[in-house]
Amino acid sequence: MKTMSYLAVVGAVSAALGAAPASPAAPASPVPPSAARSVVLTVRDNGRALTVHTGDVVEVRLTGERRPGITFRWSVPVSSAPAVLRRTAGGTTPTGGATGRFVAARRGVAELTSQRTCHASPGHVCPHVVLPWKVRVKVA
Repeated sequence: MKTMSYLAVVGAVSAALGAAPASPAAPASPVPPSAARSVVLTVRDNGRALTVHTGDVVEVRLTGERRPGITFRWSVPVSSAPAVLRRTAGGTTPTGGATGRFVAARRGVAELTSQRTCHASPGHVCPHVVLPWKVRVKVA
């Protein structure tokens, strides 16, 4: 009996998904999806220079650090030339991390930057040091 009810649910879900209206087609990309590549940058890539191609995706994943009473937080990564490297997503985490997703939109050079700062809990003290993070990206 249970097997029949599970099969009925699976069948109903399949029918509902099959009956859903088609979503509008995405606009054509100048670079075929199979040709685009993805590059992931981390804290260790600070100071790096790299070359990507139009249509490639550059992801930044910076890890924060928590210690008793303090958190070292990264700012959301930004591009110095949004027309060259356009940010499509970005955010921070409760543990101090930050992420950014950039698409290589056209030829040129852009720098991706972020800063790590200390945030203290009540009763704690932070060092007043800002740690910059920067990567130079050339879009060919």
